[in-house]
Amino acid sequence: MVMSLIYKISPESDWRAAQAAGVYTGAPVDLADGFIHFSAADQLRETAAKHFHGQAHLLLIAVETEALGEALKWEPSRGGALFPHLYADLPMSAVVWAKPLPLGEDGVHRFPEEV
Repeated sequence: MVMSLIYKISPESDWRAAQAAGVYTGAPVDLADGFIHFSAADQLRETAAKHFHGQAHLLLIAVETEALGEALKWEPSRGGALFPHLYADLPMSAVVWAKPLPLGEDGVHRFPEEV
């Protein structure tokens, strides 16, 4: 079976705190909107440019969609595209990996090869 992944961009300090707590409850924007925002692989670069431009010390977190169950909804957002939204806390058991999302000298984030 092929694993289906969605992605979360997070400041490293926020993610480390979530790991220590054993659950990720979301960034301030997630808490305000009532769900955790994610992106599909083909949406990541635009998400990074729009919401994280120029920010360093970020992590890219890959999450297995099957582990999230019915709390994961694909809903229209930017330009009508369907984005993954999680209406629950993110359990660490659903996280496949977390990797640095470095900022290049040109101000553009450098994504891992597998994305």
